[in-house]
Amino acid sequence: MRRGRARRLPWIIAALAGTLALGALPSSAVGAAGADTEPIVEPLTEGLAPHGVDIAVEGPTDVVQRLITIPPGGSTGWHYHHGPLLGVVESGILTRTLDDCTVEVSGPGDALVEAHGADHVHVGRNLGTEPVVLYATYLVPHGAPLSVDAENPGCP
Repeated sequence: MRRGRARRLPWIIAALAGTLALGALPSSAVGAAGADTEPIVEPLTEGLAPHGVDIAVEGPTDVVQRLITIPPGGSTGWHYHHGPLLGVVESGILTRTLDDCTVEVSGPGDALVEAHGADHVHVGRNLGTEPVVLYATYLVPHGAPLSVDAENPGCP
């Protein structure tokens, strides 16, 4: 074991030295001549999950991001997801009724994690006067639909 580490150490040091040397060069010297090689990073939205985020998925997983706009008076309809959904409300007020008829209200900057499975039906509504804009990231088993229509479990 120790012998393997000793052989790898010079390579690791050389790799780190090369990386540091590249980092010391101006960004224009790293890419192709005349090409703009800096990535363009545009923040889409950000939110706070006050209770933290705990997500676990198994097997091949589709990761899908969507921008969802719900007009005033609009609704997602009752549905559930086969995998977790992470969302951030960009604007408007999203009112969600969950399977136990509790109501959660989320506004701009609020992050949410929706439980998944047929026993976690819910509906999202825009009861306000401006559109709800929601950035949503779905983590579903490969090939599964992003949502499945469901019946109202008896909530008002």
